[in-house]
Amino acid sequence: MLGARVQLKGWQQAAVAFGSAFGALLDPRRADLIAALGETTGKPAFERVLQRMKNSAEGREVLLERPRVISSQVSHAWDMPQNTFGAAYAQFMGSRNFSPDDRPPVRFMDTDELAYVATRAREVHDFWHVLFGLPTNLIGETALKVIEFEQMFLPMCMLSVVGGSARFSEKQRTLFFQHYFPWATKAGLKCTDLMSVYYEKHFHEDLEEVRRNWGILPCSDPKRRGV
Repeated sequence: MLGARVQLKGWQQAAVAFGSAFGALLDPRRADLIAALGETTGKPAFERVLQRMKNSAEGREVLLERPRVISSQVSHAWDMPQNTFGAAYAQFMGSRNFSPDDRPPVRFMDTDELAYVATRAREVHDFWHVLFGLPTNLIGETALKVIEFEQMFLPMCMLSVVGGSARFSEKQRTLFFQHYFPWATKAGLKCTDLMSVYYEKHFHEDLEEVRRNWGILPCSDPKRRGV
């Protein structure tokens, strides 16, 4: 069940977008503000993603069945054998004490279809962390936003990259632009259309195999490259 939607007029949408952007810059930990910014500025991008999903057999299956990345639907990942995609996801979530139920609901989309696409984009975020091997610190999240922008062209993703890099220390900024940014730019263009993947049906498959099948280029350790 998706969250209740709120219909906004043009000026209301602009006001929410501006307020969310300002608030998120003041406190980047406010996931609700970042979510609202993504919704109020991202409708054209989500419409393009929706059309791409409709053009893909697996994407159409996702739209038809509308799977949710919530505890009641992905708990079987914890039962998957070692080295599988599902086991890697379970380890990622468990080691950080994350819950798939913690993400804020989508509120500002016009239709049920767009609301689901926005919800799906929000909920597969942790799958992408696992696939690309990215940490959940500021650098890792900012690098993943580069990939998300290349995959969906959401303005919020680019704003997050700008905002994230502005908060880097000098050392972090050098590391990001010498290692993570060039890698993310390449990785986001190389991989398949990640919004058209039915991830839950691949939990039982070997992690390295799904990476190869989807053209995923995992992030290498910058220490090994001497960065």
